[in-house]
Amino acid sequence: MTTQRTLSIIKPDATRRNLTGAINQRFEEAGLRIVAQKRVNLSRTAAEGFYAEHAERPFFGELVDFMISEPVVLQVLEGENAVLKNREIMGETNPANAGEGTIRKDFALSIGENSVHGSDSEESAAREVSYFFAGTEIAG
Repeated sequence: MTTQRTLSIIKPDATRRNLTGAINQRFEEAGLRIVAQKRVNLSRTAAEGFYAEHAERPFFGELVDFMISEPVVLQVLEGENAVLKNREIMGETNPANAGEGTIRKDFALSIGENSVHGSDSEESAAREVSYFFAGTEIAG
């Protein structure tokens, strides 16, 4: 097993409903440590840059509008196989397909308002973590 870091974003639908603590409890109970965290209002520029790989997709504008609509919690999770573990804890993107006990099954409002984002690979995790955090902000 490998200790990894991955990016987690608690999205506007979850911060609006004050679910940050409940979501973080899931990560911690599964053995992931929160080694960096900040609550921010994303700028349009930051959201567009972060989701640039989706710029040509029809949902891009709606996604950006959603991500800047309310505060988000950006965080770095650390642990054994953190990328995969985080994705398992989150559940499928579509909450209707998410497994019982996952964050998205329990908290998501829809496929678009699905409460959390998590990196999908080690490569994405490295890129995404460095997009939002300087190395000095991560205290592992």
